[in-house]
Amino acid sequence: MTGTVQSDMEYCEDAIRHGSLSFHSASLLLPKSVRDPCLALYAFCRLADDEVDLKEDKSASVHDLVARLDQVYSGRPRNRPMDRAFARMVEEFDMPRALPEALIEGLVWDAMEKQYQTFDDLVAYAARVASAVGAMMCVIMRARDANVLARACDLGVAMQLTNIARDIGEDAREGRLYIPLDWLDAEGVDRQELMRNPAATPEMRRIARQLLAQADRLYHRSEAGIVCLPKRVRPAMFAARHIYAAIGSRVRANGFDSISQRARTSKSTKLGWLGVSAF
Repeated sequence: MTGTVQSDMEYCEDAIRHGSLSFHSASLLLPKSVRDPCLALYAFCRLADDEVDLKEDKSASVHDLVARLDQVYSGRPRNRPMDRAFARMVEEFDMPRALPEALIEGLVWDAMEKQYQTFDDLVAYAARVASAVGAMMCVIMRARDANVLARACDLGVAMQLTNIARDIGEDAREGRLYIPLDWLDAEGVDRQELMRNPAATPEMRRIARQLLAQADRLYHRSEAGIVCLPKRVRPAMFAARHIYAAIGSRVRANGFDSISQRARTSKSTKLGWLGVSAF
Protein backbone atom coordinates (compact mmCIF):
# COMPACT_ATOMS: atom_id res chain seq x y z
CA MET A 1 0.00 0.00 0.00
CA THR A 2 1.12 3.53 -0.69
CA GLY A 3 0.77 6.43 1.71
CA THR A 4 2.14 6.91 5.19
CA VAL A 5 0.26 7.02 8.47
CA GLN A 6 0.89 10.77 8.65
CA SER A 7 -0.27 11.48 5.10
CA ASP A 8 -3.38 9.36 5.61
CA MET A 9 -4.24 11.27 8.79
CA GLU A 10 -3.68 14.61 7.07
CA TYR A 11 -6.13 13.51 4.39
CA CYS A 12 -8.69 12.48 7.03
CA GLU A 13 -8.32 15.75 8.94
CA ASP A 14 -8.82 17.76 5.77
CA ALA A 15 -12.00 15.78 5.07
CA ILE A 16 -13.30 16.56 8.57
CA ARG A 17 -12.38 20.23 8.37
CA HIS A 18 -14.50 20.59 5.25
CA GLY A 19 -17.20 18.11 6.25
CA SER A 20 -18.03 19.11 9.84
CA LEU A 21 -16.62 22.20 11.49
CA SER A 22 -18.45 21.31 14.71
CA PHE A 23 -16.82 17.88 15.01
CA HIS A 24 -13.45 19.23 13.93
CA SER A 25 -13.62 21.99 16.55
CA ALA A 26 -14.46 19.61 19.37
CA SER A 27 -11.80 17.13 18.28
CA LEU A 28 -9.08 19.72 18.91
CA LEU A 29 -9.43 18.99 22.64
CA LEU A 30 -8.70 15.27 22.24
CA PRO A 31 -5.23 13.87 22.96
CA LYS A 32 -3.51 12.78 19.73
CA SER A 33 -3.71 9.08 20.66
CA VAL A 34 -7.51 9.38 20.65
CA ARG A 35 -7.96 12.17 18.13
CA ASP A 36 -6.25 10.40 15.22
CA PRO A 37 -8.40 7.23 15.36
CA CYS A 38 -11.51 9.38 15.87
CA LEU A 39 -10.61 11.38 12.76
CA ALA A 40 -10.11 8.13 10.86
CA LEU A 41 -13.52 6.97 12.04
CA TYR A 42 -15.28 10.19 11.14
CA ALA A 43 -13.57 10.41 7.75
CA PHE A 44 -14.77 6.92 6.85
CA CYS A 45 -18.29 7.78 8.05
CA ARG A 46 -18.19 10.94 5.95
CA LEU A 47 -17.07 8.91 2.97
CA ALA A 48 -19.89 6.41 3.50
CA ASP A 49 -22.49 9.17 3.79
CA ASP A 50 -21.28 10.94 0.64
CA GLU A 51 -21.11 7.69 -1.33
CA VAL A 52 -24.80 7.05 -0.70
CA ASP A 53 -26.04 10.64 -0.64
CA LEU A 54 -24.24 12.04 -3.64
CA LYS A 55 -24.09 9.10 -6.07
CA GLU A 56 -26.94 8.52 -8.49
CA ASP A 57 -26.84 4.71 -8.32
CA LYS A 58 -27.61 4.21 -4.60
CA SER A 59 -27.69 0.43 -4.80
CA ALA A 60 -24.23 0.25 -6.36
CA SER A 61 -22.90 2.66 -3.73
CA VAL A 62 -24.23 0.53 -0.88
CA HIS A 63 -22.79 -2.66 -2.37
CA ASP A 64 -19.45 -0.92 -2.80
CA LEU A 65 -19.48 0.24 0.84
CA VAL A 66 -20.16 -3.29 2.06
CA ALA A 67 -17.29 -4.54 -0.10
CA ARG A 68 -14.99 -1.88 1.34
CA LEU A 69 -15.98 -2.90 4.86
CA ASP A 70 -15.25 -6.54 3.98
CA GLN A 71 -11.81 -5.53 2.80
CA VAL A 72 -11.14 -3.52 5.97
CA TYR A 73 -12.13 -6.38 8.27
CA SER A 74 -10.13 -8.90 6.25
CA GLY A 75 -7.02 -6.75 6.71
CA ARG A 76 -6.82 -5.78 3.03
CA PRO A 77 -8.25 -2.25 2.81
CA ARG A 78 -8.40 -0.43 -0.48
CA ASN A 79 -5.33 1.59 -1.25
CA ARG A 80 -6.93 4.89 -0.29
CA PRO A 81 -6.19 7.16 2.69
CA MET A 82 -9.56 6.82 4.45
CA ASP A 83 -9.70 3.05 3.98
CA ARG A 84 -6.15 2.58 5.25
CA ALA A 85 -6.66 4.85 8.27
CA PHE A 86 -10.00 3.22 9.13
CA ALA A 87 -8.46 -0.26 8.87
CA ARG A 88 -5.67 0.71 11.28
CA MET A 89 -8.26 1.98 13.75
CA VAL A 90 -10.39 -1.18 13.44
CA GLU A 91 -7.36 -3.39 14.13
CA GLU A 92 -5.96 -1.33 17.00
CA PHE A 93 -9.24 -1.09 18.91
CA ASP A 94 -10.81 -4.39 17.87
CA MET A 95 -13.84 -2.47 16.63
CA PRO A 96 -17.01 -4.63 16.57
CA ARG A 97 -18.12 -4.91 12.95
CA ALA A 98 -21.78 -4.61 13.97
CA LEU A 99 -21.25 -0.89 14.62
CA PRO A 100 -20.15 0.26 11.13
CA GLU A 101 -22.71 -2.19 9.71
CA ALA A 102 -25.42 -0.38 11.67
CA LEU A 103 -24.27 2.91 10.17
CA ILE A 104 -24.45 1.48 6.66
CA GLU A 105 -27.95 0.12 7.36
CA GLY A 106 -29.05 3.66 8.27
CA LEU A 107 -27.55 4.97 5.04
CA VAL A 108 -29.49 2.29 3.17
CA TRP A 109 -32.65 3.67 4.75
CA ASP A 110 -31.65 7.09 3.43
CA ALA A 111 -31.09 5.65 -0.04
CA MET A 112 -34.58 4.09 0.14
CA GLU A 113 -35.99 7.51 1.13
CA LYS A 114 -37.55 5.76 4.10
CA GLN A 115 -40.01 7.80 6.13
CA TYR A 116 -40.82 7.36 9.81
CA GLN A 117 -44.30 6.94 11.18
CA THR A 118 -43.50 7.63 14.83
CA PHE A 119 -40.81 9.30 16.90
CA ASP A 120 -39.60 5.87 18.02
CA ASP A 121 -39.13 4.95 14.35
CA LEU A 122 -37.08 8.10 13.85
CA VAL A 123 -34.94 7.24 16.88
CA ALA A 124 -34.28 3.81 15.34
CA TYR A 125 -32.87 5.60 12.29
CA ALA A 126 -30.82 8.02 14.38
CA ALA A 127 -29.43 5.11 16.39
CA ARG A 128 -27.97 3.70 13.18
CA VAL A 129 -26.54 6.82 11.57
CA ALA A 130 -25.46 8.65 14.75
CA SER A 131 -25.49 6.45 17.87
CA ALA A 132 -23.38 3.83 16.12
CA VAL A 133 -20.71 6.50 15.63
CA GLY A 134 -20.95 7.49 19.30
CA ALA A 135 -20.52 3.87 20.36
CA MET A 136 -17.48 3.52 18.08
CA MET A 137 -15.95 6.59 19.68
CA CYS A 138 -16.47 5.03 23.11
CA VAL A 139 -14.60 1.94 21.94
CA ILE A 140 -11.73 4.19 20.80
CA MET A 141 -11.77 5.87 24.20
CA ARG A 142 -11.52 2.42 25.85
CA ALA A 143 -14.94 2.87 27.46
CA ARG A 144 -17.14 -0.20 27.00
CA ASP A 145 -19.31 0.09 30.11
CA ALA A 146 -22.96 -0.46 29.15
CA ASN A 147 -24.14 2.76 30.81
CA VAL A 148 -21.47 4.87 29.11
CA LEU A 149 -22.30 3.32 25.74
CA ALA A 150 -26.01 4.01 26.30
CA ARG A 151 -25.35 7.65 27.10
CA ALA A 152 -23.11 7.96 24.03
CA CYS A 153 -26.04 6.67 22.00
CA ASP A 154 -28.26 9.33 23.60
CA LEU A 155 -25.78 12.00 22.52
CA GLY A 156 -25.75 10.65 18.97
CA VAL A 157 -29.55 10.72 18.74
CA ALA A 158 -29.62 14.25 20.19
CA MET A 159 -27.18 15.46 17.55
CA GLN A 160 -29.16 13.82 14.76
CA LEU A 161 -32.43 15.36 15.99
CA THR A 162 -30.68 18.74 16.04
CA ASN A 163 -29.58 18.24 12.44
CA ILE A 164 -33.11 17.26 11.42
CA ALA A 165 -34.64 20.29 13.17
CA ARG A 166 -32.12 22.59 11.51
CA ASP A 167 -32.58 21.11 8.02
CA ILE A 168 -36.37 20.77 7.70
CA GLY A 169 -36.59 23.17 4.76
CA GLU A 170 -33.42 21.99 3.04
CA ASP A 171 -34.47 18.34 3.35
CA ALA A 172 -37.97 19.04 2.00
CA ARG A 173 -36.59 20.86 -1.02
CA GLU A 174 -34.37 17.86 -1.73
CA GLY A 175 -37.25 15.40 -1.41
CA ARG A 176 -36.33 14.11 2.06
CA LEU A 177 -38.65 13.87 5.03
CA TYR A 178 -37.51 12.81 8.48
CA ILE A 179 -40.25 14.31 10.65
CA PRO A 180 -42.46 11.62 12.23
CA LEU A 181 -45.56 11.33 10.07
CA ASP A 182 -47.85 11.16 13.10
CA TRP A 183 -46.48 14.54 14.23
CA LEU A 184 -47.41 16.02 10.85
CA ASP A 185 -50.86 14.45 11.09
CA ALA A 186 -51.36 15.83 14.60
CA GLU A 187 -50.55 19.32 13.33
CA GLY A 188 -52.74 18.93 10.25
CA VAL A 189 -49.76 19.33 7.89
CA ASP A 190 -50.16 17.84 4.42
CA ARG A 191 -46.87 16.06 3.81
CA GLN A 192 -47.13 16.37 0.02
CA GLU A 193 -47.68 20.12 0.27
CA LEU A 194 -44.75 20.36 2.69
CA MET A 195 -42.49 18.71 0.13
CA ARG A 196 -43.80 20.85 -2.74
CA ASN A 197 -43.81 24.17 -0.94
CA PRO A 198 -42.13 24.16 2.48
CA ALA A 199 -43.05 27.18 4.57
CA ALA A 200 -42.31 28.32 8.12
CA THR A 201 -45.89 28.00 9.31
CA PRO A 202 -46.83 27.96 13.01
CA GLU A 203 -47.33 24.20 12.69
CA MET A 204 -43.83 23.62 11.33
CA ARG A 205 -42.32 25.89 13.98
CA ARG A 206 -44.01 23.80 16.66
CA ILE A 207 -42.58 20.64 15.12
CA ALA A 208 -39.08 22.14 15.11
CA ARG A 209 -39.59 23.11 18.77
CA GLN A 210 -40.69 19.56 19.59
CA LEU A 211 -37.64 18.01 17.89
CA LEU A 212 -35.31 20.31 19.81
CA ALA A 213 -37.08 19.60 23.10
CA GLN A 214 -36.44 15.89 22.59
CA ALA A 215 -32.83 16.65 21.65
CA ASP A 216 -32.32 18.73 24.80
CA ARG A 217 -33.65 15.91 26.97
CA LEU A 218 -31.07 13.57 25.46
CA TYR A 219 -28.23 16.10 25.64
CA HIS A 220 -28.80 16.40 29.38
CA ARG A 221 -29.03 12.64 29.81
CA SER A 222 -25.79 12.12 27.88
CA GLU A 223 -23.80 14.08 30.46
CA ALA A 224 -24.03 11.18 32.91
CA GLY A 225 -21.99 9.14 30.45
CA ILE A 226 -19.50 11.87 29.57
CA VAL A 227 -18.42 12.26 33.21
CA CYS A 228 -17.61 8.51 33.27
CA LEU A 229 -15.22 8.75 30.33
CA PRO A 230 -11.46 9.00 30.92
CA LYS A 231 -10.66 12.51 32.16
CA ARG A 232 -8.48 13.35 29.17
CA VAL A 233 -11.35 12.97 26.69
CA ARG A 234 -14.16 14.58 28.68
CA PRO A 235 -13.46 18.17 27.55
CA ALA A 236 -13.81 17.25 23.88
CA MET A 237 -17.05 15.39 24.45
CA PHE A 238 -18.55 18.21 26.51
CA ALA A 239 -17.47 20.61 23.75
CA ALA A 240 -19.16 18.45 21.10
CA ARG A 241 -22.32 18.26 23.21
CA HIS A 242 -22.50 22.05 23.67
CA ILE A 243 -21.41 23.06 20.17
CA TYR A 244 -24.14 20.88 18.65
CA ALA A 245 -26.73 22.06 21.16
CA ALA A 246 -25.83 25.63 20.16
CA ILE A 247 -27.18 24.86 16.69
CA GLY A 248 -30.55 24.23 18.33
CA SER A 249 -30.20 27.53 20.20
CA ARG A 250 -29.79 29.30 16.86
CA VAL A 251 -32.95 27.63 15.55
CA ARG A 252 -34.76 28.94 18.65
CA ALA A 253 -33.32 32.41 18.10
CA ASN A 254 -34.75 32.27 14.57
CA GLY A 255 -38.21 31.64 15.98
CA PHE A 256 -37.98 27.93 15.16
CA ASP A 257 -37.94 28.81 11.47
CA SER A 258 -35.64 26.24 9.86
CA ILE A 259 -37.31 26.47 6.48
CA SER A 260 -36.63 29.99 5.20
CA GLN A 261 -33.23 30.14 6.92
CA ARG A 262 -30.54 27.71 8.08
CA ALA A 263 -29.17 28.04 11.59
CA ARG A 264 -25.41 28.38 11.85
CA THR A 265 -23.11 28.75 14.82
CA SER A 266 -20.36 31.33 14.64
CA LYS A 267 -16.67 30.66 15.03
CA SER A 268 -16.73 32.66 18.26
CA THR A 269 -19.48 30.42 19.65
CA LYS A 270 -17.44 27.31 18.88
CA LEU A 271 -14.33 28.85 20.41
CA GLY A 272 -16.31 29.87 23.47
CA TRP A 273 -17.51 26.33 24.13
CA LEU A 274 -14.03 24.98 23.47
CA GLY A 275 -12.67 27.34 26.10
CA VAL A 276 -15.33 26.50 28.68
CA SER A 277 -15.06 22.76 28.07
CA ALA A 278 -11.26 22.76 28.39
CA PHE A 279 -11.47 23.46 32.12
